Amino acid sequence: MQWGPEEVTVESRDAHIACDVLVVGGGPAGSAASTTLARKGWNVLQLEKAVHPRFHIGESLLPCNLPILERLGVLEKVRAIGVLKLGADFPSREGAYQTFHFRRALGDSPGYAFQVKREEFDQVLFAHARESGVDARDGIMVESVTHAGIDRIQATARDTSGAGFAITARYLVDASGRDTLLGGRLKLKRKNPAHQSAAIFAHFQDVARREGEDAGNISIYRFEYGWCWFIPLRDGVMSIGCVCWPEYLKQRRGRNEQFLLDTLQRMPEASARLGEARMLGEVRVTGNYSYVCARMAGPGWVMAGDAWAFVDPLFSSGVYLAMHSGMHAGELVDAALREPAREVALQRAFDRRMRRGVRVFTWFIYRFNTSIMRHLFAHPSNVWQVEQGVISMLAGDVFDNPTVLARLRLFKLIYGLHGIARLRRWVGERLDRRRQARQKFTGGTTPVDPA
Repeated sequence: MQWGPEEVTVESRDAHIACDVLVVGGGPAGSAASTTLARKGWNVLQLEKAVHPRFHIGESLLPCNLPILERLGVLEKVRAIGVLKLGADFPSREGAYQTFHFRRALGDSPGYAFQVKREEFDQVLFAHARESGVDARDGIMVESVTHAGIDRIQATARDTSGAGFAITARYLVDASGRDTLLGGRLKLKRKNPAHQSAAIFAHFQDVARREGEDAGNISIYRFEYGWCWFIPLRDGVMSIGCVCWPEYLKQRRGRNEQFLLDTLQRMPEASARLGEARMLGEVRVTGNYSYVCARMAGPGWVMAGDAWAFVDPLFSSGVYLAMHSGMHAGELVDAALREPAREVALQRAFDRRMRRGVRVFTWFIYRFNTSIMRHLFAHPSNVWQVEQGVISMLAGDVFDNPTVLARLRLFKLIYGLHGIARLRRWVGERLDRRRQARQKFTGGTTPVDPA
């Protein structure tokens, strides 16, 4: 029997819920998928194990987030909680910054974005999904799931009181984030062999901001063992974190607070902004977190966001990729439920699209701390619009714009020529990166994604 979106209702009879689509996860990917599907008329059950608002790092949005937010109907709600972000800052020399303003991007991506407190942002998206018709419930853990194709999804879940219930659905969207619900159960999750890092981070009050229109920019600082972010938030709060080689974080002795402050001292431009700032709350540390699942879809199911892959928080790519994949996963499910014969082709197209965009970000991320990339970012050249192509990448325009992709290929060529000219150092840095990727480090389980 083929059900249309208007023919099935969500039914809750004590221990059983029936729905069209089960979405596991209440973060940006899950809420984007749920809202997309609900606005197309499907009955969606969205389950989040934590209770909103819940702490999450990953506060910096990209300009290409904004069309997604507008399409979901939630842009103005996000604008109300956000800090205006016009670009990204990279120190170029003592006392100066190289600022990449989004308004200079190629194509038609917006010239701005927002910095947001993630507990507020995720709660806004989750509540908006509910307002859009989603049966969105938090404080519910999905304990098991079986999937045998469209119309053959079953799951069990339990709420905070311990009450359990069963779920039947026609399709499953795994947006469970770093819990990797299906990735773990199907043994699809693979540690990234090319890149690993770990992070230590906290919120601060009264950190100096950039002057004028750049006050809301994200600032990126480098040091010999990694890089650091400064993200301005509402109410005078600054999110500060250091993404480091695991080998460096293994050196921690004593209190995490002092280790973070000592790390910031390695970056004079960053530490100079602290002044009389005070730390808010606890310092969090997370271990190696770069991974990818071998597959992102199968009969009756699809992954979105960190449930499929997480690379590194650099360039604020995480929330954008989560929402982009969530929205497109919702569109895939809508089409597959209407025309089941197209499911395999739709999933293949989704797979190609997501991998194409992630490859663009990961190429830059893997090389960001090399001496060549430091030089190119500190001394950008706009010959043949290469600098504008990089700005477009920083804005999130990595999927469909052939002009941008062509400029990024040219940037890779320039990088390669610089590498050949400095071959010994280039090879040494590559070997160091590979060595770090083999390091084992466990520093906590808090998700990191200021991206």
